[in-house]
Amino acid sequence: MASENSDGQSLRKGRLGVAGIVFFVVAASAPLVGMTGAVPVAMLAGNLTGTPGTYLAVGLALLLFSVGYAAMSNKVTNAGAFFAYVGKAFGPKAGVASAFASIVGYITIQLAIYGFFGGLMAGQMAAYGLNAPWYVWTLVAWALVTGLSLLSVDVGAKVLGTLMIAEVLSLLVLAVTILSNGGPDGGVNLAASFAPENILLGGITGGAGIAIAFAFASFIGFEATAIYGEESINPKKTVAKATYWAIGIITALFSIVSLAMVTGMGVATLPDKIVEYSSVDGVPLANPAGVLFALSDTYVGNWLTQIMGWLVVSSLFAGLLAFQNATSRYFFALGRSGVLSKGFAKTNPSGAPQAGVILTSVLAAAVIVFFVVANLDPILNLFFWMSSITAIAIFLVEIFVSLAVVVYFMRAGGENVWKSKIAPIASALLLTFGLYLIMSRFNLLAGTASEGVDPSLAESAWALSPLGWGLVLSPFIAALIGYVVASMRNVHHSKMVDDVLS
Repeated sequence: MASENSDGQSLRKGRLGVAGIVFFVVAASAPLVGMTGAVPVAMLAGNLTGTPGTYLAVGLALLLFSVGYAAMSNKVTNAGAFFAYVGKAFGPKAGVASAFASIVGYITIQLAIYGFFGGLMAGQMAAYGLNAPWYVWTLVAWALVTGLSLLSVDVGAKVLGTLMIAEVLSLLVLAVTILSNGGPDGGVNLAASFAPENILLGGITGGAGIAIAFAFASFIGFEATAIYGEESINPKKTVAKATYWAIGIITALFSIVSLAMVTGMGVATLPDKIVEYSSVDGVPLANPAGVLFALSDTYVGNWLTQIMGWLVVSSLFAGLLAFQNATSRYFFALGRSGVLSKGFAKTNPSGAPQAGVILTSVLAAAVIVFFVVANLDPILNLFFWMSSITAIAIFLVEIFVSLAVVVYFMRAGGENVWKSKIAPIASALLLTFGLYLIMSRFNLLAGTASEGVDPSLAESAWALSPLGWGLVLSPFIAALIGYVVASMRNVHHSKMVDDVLS
Protein backbone atom coordinates (compact mmCIF):
# COMPACT_ATOMS: atom_id res chain seq x y z
CA MET A 1 0.00 0.00 0.00
CA ALA A 2 1.58 3.24 -1.07
CA SER A 3 2.04 6.25 1.05
CA GLU A 4 -0.54 9.00 0.74
CA ASN A 5 2.15 11.44 -0.26
CA SER A 6 3.80 10.93 -3.60
CA ASP A 7 7.00 12.61 -2.51
CA GLY A 8 7.47 10.03 0.22
CA GLN A 9 8.48 12.76 2.68
CA SER A 10 5.45 12.67 4.95
CA LEU A 11 4.31 10.03 7.37
CA ARG A 12 0.97 8.50 6.45
CA LYS A 13 -1.91 10.46 7.91
CA GLY A 14 -5.06 9.23 9.60
CA ARG A 15 -3.61 5.95 10.83
CA LEU A 16 -3.87 6.47 14.58
CA GLY A 17 -6.66 7.54 16.90
CA VAL A 18 -6.47 8.40 20.59
CA ALA A 19 -6.46 4.73 21.62
CA GLY A 20 -3.63 3.82 19.25
CA ILE A 21 -1.37 6.60 20.52
CA VAL A 22 -2.21 5.81 24.15
CA PHE A 23 -1.25 2.17 23.51
CA PHE A 24 2.19 3.27 22.31
CA VAL A 25 2.74 5.66 25.19
CA VAL A 26 1.53 3.48 28.07
CA ALA A 27 3.42 0.55 26.58
CA ALA A 28 6.56 2.69 26.53
CA SER A 29 6.18 3.38 30.26
CA ALA A 30 6.14 -0.43 30.79
CA PRO A 31 4.00 -0.35 33.97
CA LEU A 32 4.55 -4.00 34.87
CA VAL A 33 8.30 -3.50 34.62
CA GLY A 34 8.00 -0.43 36.82
CA MET A 35 5.99 -2.37 39.40
CA THR A 36 8.51 -5.19 39.52
CA GLY A 37 11.61 -3.00 39.29
CA ALA A 38 11.17 0.60 40.42
CA VAL A 39 8.39 0.48 43.02
CA PRO A 40 10.04 -1.95 45.51
CA VAL A 41 13.26 0.08 45.39
CA ALA A 42 11.35 3.37 45.80
CA MET A 43 9.64 1.90 48.87
CA LEU A 44 12.61 0.35 50.66
CA ALA A 45 15.24 2.98 49.79
CA GLY A 46 12.71 5.81 49.69
CA ASN A 47 9.63 6.74 51.70
CA LEU A 48 8.19 3.29 52.49
CA THR A 49 4.37 3.44 52.68
CA GLY A 50 4.34 6.94 51.13
CA THR A 51 5.35 5.66 47.69
CA PRO A 52 1.78 5.48 46.28
CA GLY A 53 1.24 9.12 47.20
CA THR A 54 4.55 9.98 45.55
CA TYR A 55 3.41 8.48 42.25
CA LEU A 56 0.12 10.39 42.50
CA ALA A 57 1.94 13.67 43.19
CA VAL A 58 4.38 13.16 40.31
CA GLY A 59 1.49 12.31 37.96
CA LEU A 60 -0.29 15.53 38.91
CA ALA A 61 2.92 17.48 38.33
CA LEU A 62 3.26 16.00 34.86
CA LEU A 63 -0.35 16.91 34.10
CA LEU A 64 0.80 20.52 34.48
CA PHE A 65 3.42 19.89 31.82
CA SER A 66 0.75 18.37 29.59
CA VAL A 67 -1.39 21.51 29.66
CA GLY A 68 1.15 23.55 27.73
CA TYR A 69 2.39 20.54 25.76
CA ALA A 70 -1.12 19.79 24.51
CA ALA A 71 -1.74 23.45 23.68
CA MET A 72 1.47 23.50 21.63
CA SER A 73 0.47 20.29 19.81
CA ASN A 74 -2.64 22.14 18.63
CA LYS A 75 -0.40 24.66 16.87
CA VAL A 76 2.57 22.55 15.75
CA THR A 77 2.24 19.06 14.27
CA ASN A 78 5.55 17.31 13.69
CA ALA A 79 7.11 13.86 14.08
CA GLY A 80 9.97 15.39 16.07
CA ALA A 81 7.70 17.07 18.61
CA PHE A 82 10.28 18.41 21.07
CA PHE A 83 12.52 19.45 18.20
CA ALA A 84 9.71 21.46 16.60
CA TYR A 85 8.38 23.00 19.82
CA VAL A 86 11.76 24.21 21.09
CA GLY A 87 12.73 25.32 17.58
CA LYS A 88 9.56 27.39 17.19
CA ALA A 89 10.34 29.34 20.37
CA PHE A 90 14.13 29.51 20.51
CA GLY A 91 15.19 28.92 16.92
CA PRO A 92 16.23 25.87 14.85
CA LYS A 93 19.65 25.50 16.51
CA ALA A 94 18.07 25.13 19.94
CA GLY A 95 15.52 22.79 18.40
CA VAL A 96 18.25 20.55 17.02
CA ALA A 97 20.04 20.62 20.38
CA SER A 98 16.88 19.39 22.08
CA ALA A 99 16.43 16.74 19.40
CA PHE A 100 19.91 15.34 20.03
CA ALA A 101 19.21 15.17 23.76
CA SER A 102 15.84 13.51 23.07
CA ILE A 103 17.43 10.94 20.79
CA VAL A 104 19.95 10.09 23.51
CA GLY A 105 17.04 9.60 25.88
CA TYR A 106 15.07 7.30 23.59
CA ILE A 107 18.07 5.31 22.38
CA THR A 108 19.34 4.71 25.92
CA ILE A 109 15.95 3.61 27.25
CA GLN A 110 15.61 1.16 24.38
CA LEU A 111 19.09 -0.17 25.12
CA ALA A 112 18.18 -0.49 28.79
CA ILE A 113 15.12 -2.53 27.88
CA TYR A 114 17.16 -4.73 25.54
CA GLY A 115 19.44 -5.54 28.49
CA PHE A 116 16.55 -6.26 30.86
CA PHE A 117 14.80 -8.35 28.20
CA GLY A 118 17.86 -10.47 27.49
CA GLY A 119 18.66 -11.06 31.14
CA LEU A 120 15.07 -11.93 32.04
CA MET A 121 14.56 -14.25 29.06
CA ALA A 122 17.83 -16.07 29.73
CA GLY A 123 16.64 -16.85 33.25
CA GLN A 124 13.10 -17.82 32.33
CA MET A 125 14.01 -19.97 29.35
CA ALA A 126 16.69 -21.79 31.36
CA ALA A 127 13.85 -23.18 33.48
CA TYR A 128 12.56 -24.87 30.33
CA GLY A 129 15.97 -26.30 29.47
CA LEU A 130 16.77 -23.68 26.84
CA ASN A 131 20.12 -22.35 27.98
CA ALA A 132 21.33 -19.49 25.81
CA PRO A 133 23.28 -16.31 26.60
CA TRP A 134 21.26 -13.14 27.20
CA TYR A 135 22.34 -11.58 23.94
CA VAL A 136 20.74 -14.38 21.89
CA TRP A 137 17.29 -13.46 23.22
CA THR A 138 18.09 -9.78 22.87
CA LEU A 139 19.01 -10.18 19.20
CA VAL A 140 15.81 -12.15 18.53
CA ALA A 141 13.83 -9.24 19.99
CA TRP A 142 15.96 -6.80 17.99
CA ALA A 143 15.06 -8.56 14.72
CA LEU A 144 11.33 -8.63 15.53
CA VAL A 145 11.26 -4.99 16.59
CA THR A 146 13.07 -3.90 13.43
CA GLY A 147 10.67 -5.89 11.24
CA LEU A 148 7.50 -4.60 12.91
CA SER A 149 8.72 -1.01 12.76
CA LEU A 150 9.43 -1.29 9.04
CA LEU A 151 5.97 -2.74 8.40
CA SER A 152 4.24 0.41 9.71
CA VAL A 153 3.07 2.02 12.89
CA ASP A 154 -0.50 0.68 12.82
CA VAL A 155 0.71 -2.92 12.88
CA GLY A 156 2.78 -2.00 15.90
CA ALA A 157 -0.21 -0.35 17.58
CA LYS A 158 -2.21 -3.57 17.35
CA VAL A 159 0.62 -5.58 18.87
CA LEU A 160 1.20 -3.02 21.62
CA GLY A 161 -2.50 -2.74 22.36
CA THR A 162 -2.93 -6.47 22.92
CA LEU A 163 0.13 -6.72 25.16
CA MET A 164 -0.75 -3.62 27.15
CA ILE A 165 -4.34 -4.70 27.86
CA ALA A 166 -3.16 -8.07 29.21
CA GLU A 167 -0.51 -6.35 31.31
CA VAL A 168 -2.89 -3.82 32.84
CA LEU A 169 -5.56 -6.45 33.53
CA SER A 170 -3.09 -8.66 35.41
CA LEU A 171 -2.06 -5.74 37.62
CA LEU A 172 -5.67 -4.74 38.27
CA VAL A 173 -6.66 -8.31 39.17
CA LEU A 174 -3.89 -8.40 41.77
CA ALA A 175 -4.66 -4.91 43.09
CA VAL A 176 -8.41 -5.47 43.42
CA THR A 177 -7.88 -8.82 45.14
CA ILE A 178 -5.44 -7.38 47.70
CA LEU A 179 -7.47 -4.25 48.38
CA SER A 180 -10.64 -6.30 48.79
CA ASN A 181 -8.87 -8.66 51.21
CA GLY A 182 -7.35 -5.85 53.25
CA GLY A 183 -4.02 -7.52 53.95
CA PRO A 184 -2.54 -8.19 57.41
CA ASP A 185 -3.85 -4.83 58.70
CA GLY A 186 -7.43 -5.85 57.93
CA GLY A 187 -8.11 -2.84 55.72
CA VAL A 188 -6.68 -0.15 53.46
CA ASN A 189 -4.74 2.59 55.24
CA LEU A 190 -5.03 5.55 52.87
CA ALA A 191 -3.36 7.96 55.29
CA ALA A 192 -0.21 5.81 55.43
CA SER A 193 0.23 6.24 51.67
CA PHE A 194 -1.25 9.64 50.87
CA ALA A 195 -0.78 11.83 53.95
CA PRO A 196 1.74 14.60 53.11
CA GLU A 197 3.98 13.76 56.07
CA ASN A 198 4.32 10.17 54.84
CA ILE A 199 4.98 11.20 51.24
CA LEU A 200 7.76 13.47 52.53
CA LEU A 201 9.15 10.83 54.92
CA GLY A 202 12.95 11.05 55.03
CA GLY A 203 13.04 14.52 53.52
CA ILE A 204 13.52 15.77 49.98
CA THR A 205 17.26 15.09 50.07
CA GLY A 206 16.71 11.66 51.62
CA GLY A 207 14.01 9.01 51.36
CA ALA A 208 11.31 11.20 49.82
CA GLY A 209 13.72 12.48 47.19
CA ILE A 210 14.75 8.95 46.23
CA ALA A 211 11.11 7.91 45.83
CA ILE A 212 10.33 11.02 43.77
CA ALA A 213 13.30 10.32 41.49
CA PHE A 214 12.14 6.74 40.87
CA ALA A 215 8.56 7.93 40.31
CA PHE A 216 9.65 10.53 37.72
CA ALA A 217 11.71 7.88 35.94
CA SER A 218 8.69 5.55 35.81
CA PHE A 219 6.77 8.03 33.64
CA ILE A 220 9.37 8.23 30.88
CA GLY A 221 7.61 7.75 27.54
CA PHE A 222 4.34 9.60 28.14
CA GLU A 223 5.62 12.63 26.24
CA ALA A 224 5.82 10.63 22.99
CA THR A 225 2.17 11.38 22.16
CA ALA A 226 3.00 14.39 19.97
CA ILE A 227 5.53 12.39 17.96
CA TYR A 228 2.61 10.56 16.33
CA GLY A 229 0.70 13.76 15.53
CA GLU A 230 1.32 13.56 11.78
CA GLU A 231 -0.06 10.03 11.69
CA SER A 232 -3.11 10.71 13.83
CA ILE A 233 -6.68 11.08 12.61
CA ASN A 234 -7.06 14.62 13.94
CA PRO A 235 -3.73 16.02 15.20
CA LYS A 236 -5.28 19.15 16.71
CA LYS A 237 -7.42 17.10 19.11
CA THR A 238 -5.98 13.58 19.15
CA VAL A 239 -2.58 14.44 20.65
CA ALA A 240 -4.01 16.48 23.52
CA LYS A 241 -6.55 13.80 24.43
CA ALA A 242 -3.97 11.03 24.16
CA THR A 243 -1.55 12.92 26.42
CA TYR A 244 -4.10 13.39 29.18
CA TRP A 245 -5.33 9.81 28.90
CA ALA A 246 -1.79 8.42 28.98
CA ILE A 247 -0.74 10.34 32.09
CA GLY A 248 -4.05 9.57 33.78
CA ILE A 249 -3.75 5.84 33.13
CA ILE A 250 -0.10 5.64 34.19
CA THR A 251 -0.73 7.68 37.36
CA ALA A 252 -3.78 5.68 38.37
CA LEU A 253 -2.11 2.37 37.67
CA PHE A 254 1.06 3.08 39.65
CA SER A 255 -0.83 4.69 42.54
CA ILE A 256 -3.45 1.96 42.90
CA VAL A 257 -1.16 -1.04 42.44
CA SER A 258 1.55 0.36 44.74
CA LEU A 259 -1.19 1.03 47.34
CA ALA A 260 -2.22 -2.61 46.98
CA MET A 261 1.41 -3.66 47.50
CA VAL A 262 1.60 -1.61 50.72
CA THR A 263 -1.71 -3.09 51.87
CA GLY A 264 -0.67 -6.62 51.02
CA MET A 265 2.57 -6.43 52.99
CA GLY A 266 1.15 -4.40 55.88
CA VAL A 267 2.15 -0.92 57.01
CA ALA A 268 4.24 -2.01 59.99
CA THR A 269 5.88 -5.00 58.32
CA LEU A 270 6.48 -3.39 54.90
CA PRO A 271 10.30 -3.05 55.12
CA ASP A 272 10.78 -6.59 56.44
CA LYS A 273 8.53 -8.05 53.76
CA ILE A 274 10.34 -6.24 50.93
CA VAL A 275 13.68 -7.52 52.23
CA GLU A 276 12.29 -11.04 52.55
CA TYR A 277 10.70 -11.13 49.09
CA SER A 278 13.49 -9.40 47.15
CA SER A 279 16.66 -10.82 48.71
CA VAL A 280 18.99 -13.18 46.89
CA ASP A 281 21.79 -14.73 48.95
CA GLY A 282 21.04 -12.22 51.69
CA VAL A 283 21.23 -9.17 49.42
CA PRO A 284 18.03 -7.04 49.58
CA LEU A 285 16.51 -5.84 46.29
CA ALA A 286 18.69 -8.21 44.28
CA ASN A 287 15.41 -9.51 42.84
CA PRO A 288 12.87 -6.66 43.24
CA ALA A 289 10.37 -8.51 41.01
CA GLY A 290 10.07 -11.06 43.78
CA VAL A 291 7.96 -8.59 45.79
CA LEU A 292 5.09 -8.38 43.30
CA PHE A 293 5.30 -12.09 42.50
CA ALA A 294 5.22 -13.08 46.18
CA LEU A 295 2.10 -10.97 46.67
CA SER A 296 0.54 -12.58 43.63
CA ASP A 297 1.28 -16.06 45.00
CA THR A 298 -0.20 -15.13 48.39
CA TYR A 299 -3.37 -13.31 47.37
CA VAL A 300 -4.32 -14.72 43.96
CA GLY A 301 -2.35 -17.82 43.10
CA ASN A 302 0.70 -19.08 41.26
CA TRP A 303 -1.26 -19.10 38.01
CA LEU A 304 -1.32 -15.29 37.95
CA THR A 305 2.35 -15.15 38.94
CA GLN A 306 3.23 -17.33 35.96
CA ILE A 307 1.19 -15.13 33.65
CA MET A 308 2.76 -11.98 35.04
CA GLY A 309 6.23 -13.46 34.62
CA TRP A 310 5.65 -13.71 30.89
CA LEU A 311 3.81 -10.41 30.72
CA VAL A 312 6.94 -8.73 32.09
CA VAL A 313 8.69 -10.08 29.00
CA SER A 314 5.91 -8.83 26.71
CA SER A 315 5.93 -5.47 28.51
CA LEU A 316 9.62 -5.13 27.79
CA PHE A 317 9.04 -6.05 24.15
CA ALA A 318 6.24 -3.50 23.89
CA GLY A 319 8.58 -0.85 25.25
CA LEU A 320 11.25 -1.79 22.71
CA LEU A 321 8.79 -1.35 19.86
CA ALA A 322 7.44 1.94 21.19
CA PHE A 323 10.88 3.52 21.58
CA GLN A 324 12.02 2.18 18.21
CA ASN A 325 9.13 4.06 16.61
CA ALA A 326 9.80 7.21 18.63
CA THR A 327 13.53 7.32 17.83
CA SER A 328 13.07 6.63 14.13
CA ARG A 329 10.61 9.53 13.89
CA TYR A 330 13.14 11.89 15.41
CA PHE A 331 15.64 10.87 12.74
CA PHE A 332 12.89 11.44 10.16
CA ALA A 333 12.32 14.97 11.47
CA LEU A 334 16.06 15.71 11.46
CA GLY A 335 16.34 14.46 7.90
CA ARG A 336 13.47 16.65 6.78
CA SER A 337 15.05 19.67 8.48
CA GLY A 338 18.37 19.22 6.68
CA VAL A 339 20.36 18.23 9.77
CA LEU A 340 20.68 14.65 8.49
CA SER A 341 20.79 13.55 4.86
CA LYS A 342 17.61 13.71 2.78
CA GLY A 343 17.38 9.94 2.83
CA PHE A 344 16.10 10.13 6.39
CA ALA A 345 13.19 12.29 5.24
CA LYS A 346 11.71 9.54 3.09
CA THR A 347 9.18 6.87 4.02
CA ASN A 348 8.86 3.35 2.62
CA PRO A 349 5.70 2.01 0.88
CA SER A 350 4.25 1.13 4.29
CA GLY A 351 4.62 4.73 5.43
CA ALA A 352 7.40 4.04 7.95
CA PRO A 353 10.55 6.22 8.19
CA GLN A 354 12.79 3.44 6.90
CA ALA A 355 16.21 5.07 7.24
CA GLY A 356 15.41 6.12 10.80
CA VAL A 357 14.28 2.62 11.71
CA ILE A 358 17.45 1.09 10.25
CA LEU A 359 19.77 3.62 11.95
CA THR A 360 18.06 3.07 15.30
CA SER A 361 18.53 -0.68 14.95
CA VAL A 362 22.16 -0.38 13.82
CA LEU A 363 23.02 1.83 16.82
CA ALA A 364 21.31 -0.61 19.19
CA ALA A 365 23.11 -3.59 17.67
CA ALA A 366 26.48 -1.84 17.95
CA VAL A 367 26.02 -1.10 21.67
CA ILE A 368 24.74 -4.61 22.38
CA VAL A 369 27.78 -6.12 20.67
CA PHE A 370 30.06 -3.82 22.67
CA PHE A 371 28.52 -4.95 25.96
CA VAL A 372 28.85 -8.58 24.91
CA VAL A 373 32.52 -8.20 23.94
CA ALA A 374 33.27 -6.25 27.14
CA ASN A 375 31.51 -9.00 29.14
CA LEU A 376 29.28 -6.47 30.93
CA ASP A 377 26.09 -7.51 32.70
CA PRO A 378 22.83 -6.92 30.78
CA ILE A 379 20.94 -5.71 33.87
CA LEU A 380 23.48 -4.33 36.34
CA ASN A 381 25.30 -2.43 33.58
CA LEU A 382 23.26 -2.08 30.39
CA PHE A 383 19.86 -1.65 32.05
CA PHE A 384 20.75 0.56 35.01
CA TRP A 385 23.28 2.76 33.21
CA MET A 386 21.14 3.42 30.15
CA SER A 387 17.79 3.94 31.93
CA SER A 388 19.36 6.48 34.27
CA ILE A 389 20.71 8.49 31.34
CA THR A 390 17.23 8.45 29.82
CA ALA A 391 15.66 10.01 32.90
CA ILE A 392 18.07 12.97 32.74
CA ALA A 393 17.77 13.45 28.98
CA ILE A 394 13.99 13.50 28.83
CA PHE A 395 13.45 15.79 31.80
CA LEU A 396 16.11 18.18 30.51
CA VAL A 397 14.24 18.51 27.23
CA GLU A 398 10.83 18.74 28.93
CA ILE A 399 12.08 21.77 30.88
CA PHE A 400 13.01 23.48 27.62
CA VAL A 401 9.65 22.52 26.09
CA SER A 402 7.79 24.07 29.03
CA LEU A 403 9.76 27.29 28.57
CA ALA A 404 9.22 27.10 24.81
CA VAL A 405 5.46 27.01 25.32
CA VAL A 406 5.62 30.27 27.29
CA VAL A 407 7.83 32.01 24.72
CA TYR A 408 5.81 30.78 21.72
CA PHE A 409 2.43 31.93 23.03
CA MET A 410 3.87 35.28 24.20
CA ARG A 411 4.66 35.90 20.54
CA ALA A 412 1.77 34.17 18.81
CA GLY A 413 -1.04 34.59 21.34
CA GLY A 414 -4.17 32.51 20.96
CA GLU A 415 -4.26 30.73 24.33
CA ASN A 416 -5.47 31.66 27.79
CA VAL A 417 -3.07 32.55 30.60
CA TRP A 418 -3.43 29.15 32.28
CA LYS A 419 -2.32 27.16 29.24
CA SER A 420 0.25 29.63 27.96
CA LYS A 421 1.91 30.83 31.17
CA ILE A 422 0.85 29.51 34.58
CA ALA A 423 0.84 25.76 33.85
CA PRO A 424 4.05 25.64 31.74
CA ILE A 425 5.99 27.86 34.17
CA ALA A 426 4.87 25.72 37.11
CA SER A 427 5.80 22.56 35.20
CA ALA A 428 9.25 23.97 34.34
CA LEU A 429 9.91 24.60 38.03
CA LEU A 430 8.67 21.15 39.08
CA LEU A 431 10.60 19.41 36.30
CA THR A 432 13.76 21.29 37.25
CA PHE A 433 13.26 20.05 40.79
CA GLY A 434 12.76 16.50 39.46
CA LEU A 435 15.89 16.76 37.30
CA TYR A 436 17.90 17.91 40.31
CA LEU A 437 16.69 14.91 42.32
CA ILE A 438 17.46 12.46 39.52
CA MET A 439 20.96 13.85 39.00
CA SER A 440 21.74 14.10 42.71
CA ARG A 441 20.56 10.51 43.30
CA PHE A 442 22.10 9.17 40.08
CA ASN A 443 24.57 7.11 42.08
CA LEU A 444 21.63 5.11 43.46
CA LEU A 445 19.64 4.98 40.23
CA ALA A 446 22.58 3.79 38.11
CA GLY A 447 24.78 2.14 40.74
CA THR A 448 27.67 4.51 39.98
CA ALA A 449 28.54 5.79 43.46
CA SER A 450 32.08 6.76 44.39
CA GLU A 451 34.10 3.99 45.94
CA GLY A 452 33.15 3.38 49.57
CA VAL A 453 29.97 5.49 49.37
CA ASP A 454 26.52 4.19 50.39
CA PRO A 455 24.21 5.82 47.80
CA SER A 456 21.09 5.21 49.91
CA LEU A 457 22.21 7.81 52.48
CA ALA A 458 21.06 11.43 52.15
CA GLU A 459 24.60 12.73 52.53
CA SER A 460 25.70 10.64 49.55
CA ALA A 461 23.93 12.87 47.02
CA TRP A 462 26.19 13.79 44.06
CA ALA A 463 28.88 11.31 45.21
CA LEU A 464 29.56 9.89 41.75
CA SER A 465 32.36 7.87 40.24
CA PRO A 466 34.09 9.26 37.09
CA LEU A 467 31.93 6.91 35.01
CA GLY A 468 28.87 8.22 36.82
CA TRP A 469 29.74 11.82 35.98
CA GLY A 470 30.27 10.88 32.34
CA LEU A 471 26.86 9.25 32.16
CA VAL A 472 25.14 12.13 33.97
CA LEU A 473 26.57 14.73 31.61
CA SER A 474 26.00 12.77 28.37
CA PRO A 475 22.57 14.35 27.55
CA PHE A 476 24.02 17.83 28.05
CA ILE A 477 26.98 16.94 25.83
CA ALA A 478 24.59 15.60 23.18
CA ALA A 479 22.61 18.85 23.25
CA LEU A 480 25.82 20.85 22.79
CA ILE A 481 26.84 18.64 19.87
CA GLY A 482 23.41 19.13 18.34
CA TYR A 483 23.74 22.90 18.56
CA VAL A 484 27.18 22.80 16.94
CA VAL A 485 25.99 20.48 14.16
CA ALA A 486 23.01 22.75 13.48
CA SER A 487 25.37 25.73 13.23
CA MET A 488 27.70 23.89 10.86
CA ARG A 489 24.82 22.71 8.67
CA ASN A 490 23.31 26.21 8.58
CA VAL A 491 19.94 24.81 9.58
CA HIS A 492 18.58 28.30 10.14
CA HIS A 493 18.94 28.89 6.37
CA SER A 494 17.44 25.57 5.33
CA LYS A 495 14.36 25.79 3.14
CA MET A 496 12.97 22.82 5.04
CA VAL A 497 12.92 24.53 8.42
CA ASP A 498 9.50 26.11 7.86
CA ASP A 499 8.09 22.71 6.96
CA VAL A 500 9.42 21.12 10.09
CA LEU A 501 8.64 24.00 12.41
CA SER A 502 5.07 24.63 11.34
